[in-house]
Parts: sequence; C-alpha cells; structure tokens
Amino acid sequence: MLAQGGIATGILHALVAMDMPGPGTVFMEQHWKFPAPVFIGDTITATATVKWVHDSKPIATLDFVVVNQDAVEVLNGEATIFRAQPQTQPQAQPEQQSEASQRREQ
Repeated sequence: MLAQGGIATGILHALVAMDMPGPGTVFMEQHWKFPAPVFIGDTITATATVKWVHDSKPIATLDFVVVNQDAVEVLNGEATIFRAQPQTQPQAQPEQQSEASQRREQ
C-alpha cells in the first residue's frame, strides 16, 4: 500500500522546524519531485544541505533528499526558508519595577 506524498514532505517540515535551522522556521517556497513511491512500513530518512544564505535576512535555500531503508531516493528538491526571530522586550531591572509600581500607587 502506498503512503501519501505528504508523509515524505512532513519529515522535511519537521526537520526544518525542529532542527535545521529550528523553531520559528517556515517554508517560503518549495519544489519537490517524487522519483519513487513510499510504501506503508518504509523507513525514510531526510537530508538537508544549505545551498544559499541571504547576507542580511534570515532566509536560506536548502536542497533536500529523502531516501527509504534501501537507499532509494523517494523525494528530492529545494526550498526557500525563513526563520522568524522572536520579538523580545528588555526586562525591567528590579529598581525600575518598584519605581513604576510606586508611581501607579500614588
């Protein structure tokens, strides 16, 4: 029985969002080819290679290859990714916090 193509691409989403480059990363563009089927029960392994990195933005292009347990290529392609950087606000120092609290109490 064949597995849906989303199974093979799902491992790529997990790879990008969890490991390379990590949390906050999303696909901006993707191009996949499926040269061989994935069957229920197959073990698949994804490999990503950094092809290009933007000089001033958190954008990169990655090449991907997914193979099954017999080293048969079941997916190949490339994707452009964007890694969102979380917005952090500076923490107020304890003195600043108490001054702000005192102003509100007055």
